[in-house]
Amino acid sequence: MSEQSRLELALPAIRELKRRATDLEAQLTEPVAIVSMACRLPGGVGTPEEFWELLSSGGDAIEGFPSRWDGWDVYDPDPEAVGKSYARTGGFLRDVEEFDAGFFGIPPREARAMDPQQRVVLETAWEALERAGYPSEAVENSNTGVYLGTMNGDYGSLGHGLGDQDGYVNTGRASSVLSGRVSYALGLRGPAVTVDTACSSSLVALHLAVTALRQRECDVALAGGVTVMSTPSVFVEFSRLRGTAADGRCKSFSADADGAGWSEGCGVLVLKRLSAAQADGDRVLAVIRGSAVNQDGRSQGLTAPNGPSQQRVIREALSRAGLSPADVDAIEAHGTGTPLGDPVEAGALAEVFGPGRSAEQPVWLGSSKSNIGHAQAAAGVAGVIKMVLALQHEQLPPSLHAERPSEHIEWEGSGLRLLGEARSWSRAESRPRRAGVSSFGLSGTNAHLVLEEAPEGTGSPEEPEEAAGPDIAAAATAGVFPVVVSGRDAGVVRAQARRWAAWWRAHPEVSLERVASTARWHRSWFDHRGAVLATTRDEAIERLEALAEGVETAGVIAPVEGLGDEVVHAAGAGGVWVFPGQGSQWEGMGRALYAQSPAFARAVAACDAALLPWTGWSVTEVLMGRRPLSGVEEVQPALFAMSVGLAAWWESMGVTPQAVIGHSQGEVAAAVVAGILSVEQGARIVAARSRAVGTCRGQGGMAVVERGHEWIGERLAGTGLSVAAVN
Repeated sequence: MSEQSRLELALPAIRELKRRATDLEAQLTEPVAIVSMACRLPGGVGTPEEFWELLSSGGDAIEGFPSRWDGWDVYDPDPEAVGKSYARTGGFLRDVEEFDAGFFGIPPREARAMDPQQRVVLETAWEALERAGYPSEAVENSNTGVYLGTMNGDYGSLGHGLGDQDGYVNTGRASSVLSGRVSYALGLRGPAVTVDTACSSSLVALHLAVTALRQRECDVALAGGVTVMSTPSVFVEFSRLRGTAADGRCKSFSADADGAGWSEGCGVLVLKRLSAAQADGDRVLAVIRGSAVNQDGRSQGLTAPNGPSQQRVIREALSRAGLSPADVDAIEAHGTGTPLGDPVEAGALAEVFGPGRSAEQPVWLGSSKSNIGHAQAAAGVAGVIKMVLALQHEQLPPSLHAERPSEHIEWEGSGLRLLGEARSWSRAESRPRRAGVSSFGLSGTNAHLVLEEAPEGTGSPEEPEEAAGPDIAAAATAGVFPVVVSGRDAGVVRAQARRWAAWWRAHPEVSLERVASTARWHRSWFDHRGAVLATTRDEAIERLEALAEGVETAGVIAPVEGLGDEVVHAAGAGGVWVFPGQGSQWEGMGRALYAQSPAFARAVAACDAALLPWTGWSVTEVLMGRRPLSGVEEVQPALFAMSVGLAAWWESMGVTPQAVIGHSQGEVAAAVVAGILSVEQGARIVAARSRAVGTCRGQGGMAVVERGHEWIGERLAGTGLSVAAVN
């Protein structure tokens, strides 16, 4: 066989190998979407929105030592004082002591043994999933991974002896349990990995999550990091090293830089492969294009920064993203504010981004540490959240304390420009906006991540109409929307209503339909539930505020305890459904709901099938307007089907009554909805033009007016049904 013939025979196999290689390359470099973010940061910041308010206003979150440290006498202005800190300010989380252990099913004794870092990350992970539109039941048993960074766990490290070992101490303090507890609490089946590379921990955790998603080790990933300082030991330790700023503030790249300001924080992102996020209709906040991790190796010191290693990790992240330095607009730097670290970092950035860059198009440099301090294991994820917010708001916020840029940095010709003030960062037609985020660990482990703006149309604050869900969309026809809130007790329900109302007032662009849809489809429901019914956004906000204050008014259903997980109860005292009798009909009733609500259509279809043997015609034909609504023979079966269908529609949106009652013909529908009669039994009674109502059973135990077996028996006379048949 000739060489040409052998080549021709081999060509199909070669093409297949090339195709596989191309597919594998595409898989391993696929962008990863950030579909949600949640955070707890200094200065009382509890949401990304509050973080942006702090950043955009140039806010400074540094404050005095927290009250939980009141028993520690550590401040001494003398840097030589042993066991003391010459700084007495930093960035601290508020209400760390507040933890709803019962919400996560954790006994009080176990909760006390848990490191606050575990508590905070549980709350933040839960919120991140809710913000993504994933209630807990939607992710249970899913292939969701958890990748979390931590360091310096000091909870219970001082003042405790062996006698305190009570069976919960090990799991309460073990860093491995930080991620494992999140997976356990939420029922997640993907990898659970805790990372400790010191200050770079959370960015390394993000890198591992991105890699796992691309390698199909998980379908969704929770990634981030947390630091809570249970003792002032970090302040004392770095006072000995002279590495702490006396005023507790990071003066990133400033001539006044005099050390790091220490702080706490927690951030969790929900990540998915971009293709999966788009297919699932997720809102994409930003995209991770590439990331890399490396180590200093043997250098001038274990804890000393290494410029060449920083250059390498940035170049590797750009390479994996398929980008060049010219494709990046801004850098969220490590920027701890130390006289040594900042010049080394700026020099490395200048080596990567400076060549060929014009003075008119510099790389803008800043660090959120200037606002919130060095959040240690959470610093990297805080920087990512900042840059995602900057992309969304089309603005680069200012970096604080940098009125005089460091004279130890060669700014001229570096390609770098310090963000001394806010700058517009609008979308451009030429290419997407991009930013790099750096995080360098005290351990010598470095990480860099390249962010890109969300693809056009995927990051809009408004969901498309079809995403609202068919039952909520159908409410537009009826004109009334239910907004359901829930919690472990009535107080939590009212607090939730208060938070929703406040958030909604601050976001006038968000529609009533969207909030109703989110409440119905994208939030977990708990034992206590309340609701407001509204026709406009403003009306809904006012009624949420009334619900929060416990004010009884029209359209407000006070929170009550649920009667079972299978039914959503949103009714309180006086929450009664009244089913009207003949005379309440109108031409075209149910037509729009039948077309738009599957729950309504299913209920009507069941009524239609049950009525057909007795009527000989289709009640659906009447509701669709294809058969006239002209006489008792049509009106009563049509009203029966309409009533049962409306009940199913409301229940599909999370609203069920505490009681039901009917007038005249409506008594039959009330009995069916209450569970006294089956649909088939109700159809027989309607066909016989009789009435029925009685004690409510089933469907979660709803109660109706007690009328007695004898009364029911009278109403069933002539229908072929007995009291025993419906009891």
